[in-house]
Amino acid sequence: MLLFGGAIIKSTLTDTFLRYVKEGLRPFLLGAGLLLVAAAIMTIWYDLRAARRTRSAHHEPGHDDGHGHGGHEPRVGWLLLAPVMALLLLSPPALGSFAAGQSGSVGPAEASDYPPLPAGDPVEVGLLDYAGRAVFDGGRSLAGRTVKLTGFITPGPDGRPMLARMVLACCAADGRPIKVGLTGAPIDAPPDAWVDVVGVYSPEVGTDPVNQARLAYLEVRTWQEIDEPKQPYA
Repeated sequence: MLLFGGAIIKSTLTDTFLRYVKEGLRPFLLGAGLLLVAAAIMTIWYDLRAARRTRSAHHEPGHDDGHGHGGHEPRVGWLLLAPVMALLLLSPPALGSFAAGQSGSVGPAEASDYPPLPAGDPVEVGLLDYAGRAVFDGGRSLAGRTVKLTGFITPGPDGRPMLARMVLACCAADGRPIKVGLTGAPIDAPPDAWVDVVGVYSPEVGTDPVNQARLAYLEVRTWQEIDEPKQPYA
């Protein structure tokens, strides 16, 4: 419990937890880690106090429990440390192109009204927001604007690269991709590479063969490879 609670606290304070769950769960994870550490310390203190009382009563530090066990715990219990050590020592990669290729794209949300984009050129837009404006708004709120999308490269059904980002409802176990097709300037970055793509609205609309979701497209003007962002999920 002590190590597990410490591992949760460490992953929360170092942002490693963002590879597992959404950022909004940080205070709950931190609270759970602190509670586990507190419970472990109290348990250790209780056991040590009980051991001192036993030695005082019997004057025998190695007193047996009367059944031949001598108070020893099964050695297999140490295997419980394996997942804890993995959490402490290993940092798994965020879900990427393989997961995106196996799952159907998240359908963009339809809205009755899309507000104007913020000022800026290019203006940073999330993949979900761009897809909704492109598919359901017909690109009206994107007309005449240059946008910048950030995501990782995943191969499309035709082999051409697409831009994707994983969307979490709660944790990585329920992650699904939002995919945006790319036209215009070619992108030769490898799968799983993170890129900033600058472009304009494209009227082309595709279909994800996995779940038949409608896919928005972006006409690429420029792009550059970047480091994976601290928060890889949308």
